[in-house]
Amino acid sequence: MLFEPRSGRLAAWGNALLAGLVSPDEAALSIVGEDAVHRVVGLPGESGSVGLTLALGRMRALGVTGLRVALPAPGHPLGLSGPPEFNARALDAEEAVVAVGAAVGLVPEVAEAGPAGDLHVSVTWHCLPVREAPPADVPSLSEAERELAEALREATEVLTRLDVAGSGPVAEAALSAYRARAEAGREVLAPGYPPRAVRVLALAQRVDLLVSLAYENGHGGAVAASEIAARAEALRPVERVARRALVAAYNSAVEEH
Repeated sequence: MLFEPRSGRLAAWGNALLAGLVSPDEAALSIVGEDAVHRVVGLPGESGSVGLTLALGRMRALGVTGLRVALPAPGHPLGLSGPPEFNARALDAEEAVVAVGAAVGLVPEVAEAGPAGDLHVSVTWHCLPVREAPPADVPSLSEAERELAEALREATEVLTRLDVAGSGPVAEAALSAYRARAEAGREVLAPGYPPRAVRVLALAQRVDLLVSLAYENGHGGAVAASEIAARAEALRPVERVARRALVAAYNSAVEEH
């Protein structure tokens, strides 16, 4: 399964809408994706929850000119700018969207209902005040691309040596599905993004997939405690680099302007 954060979809298609490249309905449908419904609460000027189309229009009226993604993790407030209340909520959700041009941000709350295989997923975006300041630790696209290539090379060497690089039928099936989607020309970003952003996002998603497979497939040949620790040590910085690259790709439409 490719990692596509809901904040990434919201920022990408929201930016395309703000740039006049897609219609409000097209943006809303693309943001919802396979979920059942998305609502927004806490928007200035709105007393209750509203749909995405109205919410995006209201944000434009507030002066929002762009949307950035944040993918924070413990000890790494990636893409956040404060205040602490917003950061804490974003860290709990592991993602958020921060507006440019107005001091507001959106944090998703996901609710699932129904049996496995037939889940009804609803998302409530909580609109909260944010501090207007540069986002934390977001690299440029060129930096992200360089870091990804280097981290992938180093981690592959270590994981291969420890026999945990993600082998076997489960890994092969996942990688085959990834290649099939890529070859089918799946639109990984919304209109208006530079080709380099599409390339960086696709590579970051592939790196994230490989890391997930390495975790899910157990310890492989890394049976000694020291080897298990080495595996975790190899994966940790790769995960960090992949998240930084994802944020750089999603935010590139804003940074270019």
